[in-house]
Amino acid sequence: MSQHPPAQREAARLDALRKLDLLDTPPNEAFDRITRMAAQLFGLPVAAVSLTDIDRQWFKSRVGVDHRSIPREKAPCGQVADTRSMLVIPDLLADEFYRDSHLAARGVRFYAGAPLLTRDGHCLGAMCVLGTEARTISATERTGLTDLAAMVMAQIELQHAIGRIDPLSGVPNRHQFVDDLRDLALDRPGGEARLAALVNLATPEQMDSAVRAMGAGFVDDIVCEAARMLRGALGPARKLYHVAPFQFAFLAEPGADAARFCDWLGAWVALRAGTTTARFVTTATVGVAPFATGQADPFDLLRDMYSAAHDAIEGAHRVRVFSAEQNAVFMRRFRVANDFGAALEDDSQLRLVFQPKIEMGTGRCVGAEALLRWRHPTLGDIAPGEFIPVIEQTSLARPTTRWVLERALGQLASWQQAGLVTQLAVNVSAVNLLEPDFCAHVLARLRAYGLAPGALAIEITESALMSNRTLAATTLEALAAAGVQLAIDDFGTGYSSLAYLQSVPAKVVKIDQSFMRDLDLDERKRSLVATMIKLSHELGQLVVAEGVETAPVARFLASAGCDQVQGYLYARPMAPEQFEEWICAEWTLARPRMARQEAQSAYA
Repeated sequence: MSQHPPAQREAARLDALRKLDLLDTPPNEAFDRITRMAAQLFGLPVAAVSLTDIDRQWFKSRVGVDHRSIPREKAPCGQVADTRSMLVIPDLLADEFYRDSHLAARGVRFYAGAPLLTRDGHCLGAMCVLGTEARTISATERTGLTDLAAMVMAQIELQHAIGRIDPLSGVPNRHQFVDDLRDLALDRPGGEARLAALVNLATPEQMDSAVRAMGAGFVDDIVCEAARMLRGALGPARKLYHVAPFQFAFLAEPGADAARFCDWLGAWVALRAGTTTARFVTTATVGVAPFATGQADPFDLLRDMYSAAHDAIEGAHRVRVFSAEQNAVFMRRFRVANDFGAALEDDSQLRLVFQPKIEMGTGRCVGAEALLRWRHPTLGDIAPGEFIPVIEQTSLARPTTRWVLERALGQLASWQQAGLVTQLAVNVSAVNLLEPDFCAHVLARLRAYGLAPGALAIEITESALMSNRTLAATTLEALAAAGVQLAIDDFGTGYSSLAYLQSVPAKVVKIDQSFMRDLDLDERKRSLVATMIKLSHELGQLVVAEGVETAPVARFLASAGCDQVQGYLYARPMAPEQFEEWICAEWTLARPRMARQEAQSAYA
């Protein structure tokens, strides 16, 4: 009896089986339920969903047997696949061909198998039942076994056709990855250490540029090419998943060494970078994440792998293993951004503090800077240096500036009436400068509080000025023309040119506090600061030094001609009530007191 059909038909059958990605996958309860029904219907100890591979019968589902596969040679399910018809063997020992088969040697006497037929007529294997005693099969049992085989095929088609296979790449998608990872716990020991990898083909910016330049078809070709390369690298025994438009995932073999696995991944990335059509426009990275079977949430694992792949952009080999420490930093950043919106609506979390600006020539307080502070209900005080850079990258930058501006102007109006402070400074981000109505909003709020435009100073960092020169310049010119004072904040830390800065209508330059540290001991810093002060004065700008904490630094700044200072030497940022007490006790506009006199003597 021939065990193999013509080669061309067999090749097509095997190709159909491969495309379904069923071989060597974990058990699945949907198939196991059908297999149990088969064993119960026939009252037999063994039943299986048996798939016919090149040289083996592999069991997608099984009842009453421990092993996952048997040789295809002289396997009755192989004959079912060859003939695409039901096969019943009442007694293997009485059958001339099967009496010396693998099953007969294991004590199997009875076999019945119904073909698992695809819509294209390919037979994937058999829905089979086996017994240890010879028996016959009734017409009703034949019909029942055929129906069970149809149920198996319906389940296969359901998983393949409905939300399980990516139509572009032709490989299982994220839904299948999630299900397979959960099913893995049914097949592997609980808590087994494993490795998973996610290949990110390109950054979103790179893909956007590729679409704009070459069209969507070019990007589709990149994805399909990567799928072919990965499937070829993984081989038929390992499953590839298309988990996002430009991302593929797969598992390492059980017991894989992390270092060797990463080396292999790095070699694949290098191969792709040197051979594919997309090598000049995309940068592939790989994130690797360890997990334990039965314990890892599939979505958390995907997130961990993506996080590592994102971090790998900065690595030399483009492969990065997930780091819990780095993830904790990212998760905190995400929480900060996510929780800040609620803080804007809850006055108990956000507040303004005020740091005085001191005129060096007189020792007089000539204004203050409004600074935002955040006390999170569970995280406690979050430093501005942590939350402000995060917020500036979100849609919350605009409402944050408006929150600060509203409360700062209200406080300034109150202090002006009391004769305490004549000007307040607030910080704005690059996003604010790109708002077409920003200038109009600022002027409207000044009018609402009865304040002159010159009572407000707006501080902008060098980086904000450089982010979009044309739009920023339009906004800045409108503010300056209206009388609002403009200051370049953190001067000396950005990348702007003096040629550009002289075109900015800013009247104030604030030297960054980093230049103040050990200024009295560092000759190079002193030369830089003195030069910045001299150049700013030559451009007609007033100079403010931030972060002044010691008298020697203050003396140097006075000798270099610095106009104003801020820093702990004079006062820390204070709540409104503390600021009022401080300025009334020591720094009143009309009557400078002892502290003023002491400060002045420090400059002498």
